[in-house]
Amino acid sequence: MTPYFTQDFIAFFRGLEENNDREWFNAHKKQYEAVVKAPFEEFVKELIDRMHEQDHRILLTPKDAIFRIYKDTRFSADKTPYKIFTSAVIAPGGRKDPNADGIYLELGGCHARIYSGAYQPEKDQLLRIREKIAAEPKRFNALISDKVFITHFGEIRGEKNKVLPATLKEAAQLQPLIYNKAFYYFTEWPPESIVKKDFMADLLKRYQIIKPLTAFIIEAVQNND
Repeated sequence: MTPYFTQDFIAFFRGLEENNDREWFNAHKKQYEAVVKAPFEEFVKELIDRMHEQDHRILLTPKDAIFRIYKDTRFSADKTPYKIFTSAVIAPGGRKDPNADGIYLELGGCHARIYSGAYQPEKDQLLRIREKIAAEPKRFNALISDKVFITHFGEIRGEKNKVLPATLKEAAQLQPLIYNKAFYYFTEWPPESIVKKDFMADLLKRYQIIKPLTAFIIEAVQNND
C-alpha cells in the first residue's frame, strides 16, 4: 500500500513545535494543507472504511472524526495557539465521544499513537465501570494480563481516587485499578513509522488487540439499566 504521508508531514510538526505562533503557521499554511491536512483526511477516510468492515456502527465522514488543529486556550496556562499533532476519533460517536468505542488517533512530529478506553467517564459511568470490574474480576484480569496487550499497550492508565464507595473497597483490595478515575491505554510508534507502507495494516492489527478490553469497558459505560 502506498503511504499517505511523507517526511514533510513530520517536518511540518517539528517546525510548528519550535515556532508555535500565528505568524509561522500562516507563512506555512499551504504546506500544512498539502502535506498534513489533505493526506490525513484521506488516511482517516480509509481507516473509517476499514474499521466499518469490522464494526458496522462506525458510519462517519472524516469531518465527523477529525479535530481542528487550533487549540482552545481559554482555560489553559499554555497559550500556544496550535496543537503539535493532528488527531481524530474513529468510533460510532466520532470526535464528540470521549469514551471511544473505537480509537483516538494522534499523529505528529514526536510520535504516532492510538488510544482507547474511557478517558473522561461521567460520575455514573465511572461507578458502572468500577462495579463491572468488581462483578467480573476473572474476565477483567484476563484481558489486562493478556501478553499481546501488555506487549503493545502496557497497562490501563488514569488518575486515581483516594476514596471509594464502601461497597467497592473489598473488590479494590484485589484489583487496585478500581480506584482509577479513567481507564485508557495507548500504543505508540516512532513518527517515521507513518511513512511506511505497512503502517495502516499495523494500526489495524493493534486495534484488534484492544477490542475485547474496550468492549468490556464500553459495556459498562453504555449500560443504562
